[in-house]
Amino acid sequence: MYHPPTDLIYIGRALISVSDKTGLLDLARALAAKGVELISTGGTSGMLRQAGLEVRDVSDVTGFPEMMDGRVKTLHPNIHGGLLALRDDDEHLLAMAAHGIQPIDLLIVNLYPFEETVAKGADRATCIENIDIGGPAMIRAASKNHKFVTVVTDPADYGALLDQIEAHDGATTLAFRERLALTAYSRTAAYDAAVSGWLAGEIGEAAPRYRAFAGKLAQPLRYGENPHQAAAFYTDGSRRPGVATARQWQGKELSYNNINDTDAAFELVAEFAPEDGPACAIIKHANPCGVARAATLREAYLAAYACDQTSAFGGIVALNRPLDAATAEEIVKIFTEVVIAPGASDEARAIFAAKKNLRLLTTEALPDAAAPGLAFRQVAGGLLVQDRDSQPLAGAALKVVTRRAPTEAEMQDLLFAWKVAKHVKSNAIVYVKDGATVGVGAGQMSRVDSTRIAARKAEDMAGALALPQSPAIGSVVASDAFFPFPDGLLAAAAAGATAVIQPGGSMNDDKVIAAADEAGLAMVFTGQRHFRH
Repeated sequence: MYHPPTDLIYIGRALISVSDKTGLLDLARALAAKGVELISTGGTSGMLRQAGLEVRDVSDVTGFPEMMDGRVKTLHPNIHGGLLALRDDDEHLLAMAAHGIQPIDLLIVNLYPFEETVAKGADRATCIENIDIGGPAMIRAASKNHKFVTVVTDPADYGALLDQIEAHDGATTLAFRERLALTAYSRTAAYDAAVSGWLAGEIGEAAPRYRAFAGKLAQPLRYGENPHQAAAFYTDGSRRPGVATARQWQGKELSYNNINDTDAAFELVAEFAPEDGPACAIIKHANPCGVARAATLREAYLAAYACDQTSAFGGIVALNRPLDAATAEEIVKIFTEVVIAPGASDEARAIFAAKKNLRLLTTEALPDAAAPGLAFRQVAGGLLVQDRDSQPLAGAALKVVTRRAPTEAEMQDLLFAWKVAKHVKSNAIVYVKDGATVGVGAGQMSRVDSTRIAARKAEDMAGALALPQSPAIGSVVASDAFFPFPDGLLAAAAAGATAVIQPGGSMNDDKVIAAADEAGLAMVFTGQRHFRH
């Protein structure tokens, strides 16, 4: 028998069954012009016929009509035999001849829009109907047999396919088929991950036996955290507003660290609803170096910048309202890596245009800080998976534990500081005064050290702004976890703090409360911890 070469494979028959019909007519016309026989299903075949193309129905190939509302149409030996047959295997060729199975050289399939259906909030029955069965089965069959079959699952690859056919007189190369097979297997894996993740949520399974995560390449990155590390950025299809969904108006390509820090900044500023007033967060190395809320966006930025002007240089600025010209004028006075906001005025974009290296991202919306979701990180040999730290602090849960209760102004600052502390690496200590951070202590092994570092940052702020005294005097303090001993609390009192918010729950709570009373501090317990490692 004749065995075709396995590098260049001529395309004589193509099976087309797509949900996303972007670019399909141009592709089909080009294939038909090359003499390729077209086989298709349902709506796809109707579209091709309406365009004047000759198409053979899948039901004609299988000898069975589409049935069960289209659930059964391609699951047939005449289809899968045509995709799976090894063209260099005599037994396979004899089986094809004996059963009248013709080879399929090209499979063009994209899947039912399950992810999009879920994202639109469709009901359970509709989501289930949008779980594709025949599509993934055909894709896997064709991908397994990529030695002989070309499989295309993304309209983005149509152009490359036509280039291949043109360059090789109607054939594709093995290297090209291998790359497409990789894309195809990755697509079905991502699809299955979306389905399994959705179903786990539907039935309330917090720890399914197998957990799958998937992403779509957004962009290769120049490198990772360091130049010797290869890296890429993938989107997860969740459409959560942020760096993954943002429009970049200007500036060079985002780096790995830019993306990580920009995400941290935007998630922090999203804690502050726009209707509650303009807010700004400035991030450096994933930690806030300044956060503030004020009457205007410009004032919020200036107050956040004042907290730590040294660290703000080369930082990431996140805003909870669209960027305006007055704020843009202030931001461009120092070097800033990235600015992210829900939007930006024409005037603000014009001001930024003079700073070519400054990246401006707009998202059209803020992420919902209280929305549930999953967070995960890799460890050796596995993944740690947890719910996102999105549980809001219920006001009723606050418990005043000292003789003195916070004043109304102190309580407002305490709640502000608590939201910021949630986004500071543990051990986290945050001093706040008049709706702005004045000292942040992050990532220390000792809570006392974090308290002292934050106090020193406040003293540095006083020096930079020529203030008569440290802004920590008269401030409030948030601690992401309980004070295990009075020493950290007393260090905050020594720095000038007048009120404290912390989870409570230490074996030494009584001693800490007594120390607070003796120092004249007001203290509230939240019953909620915000470790961030």
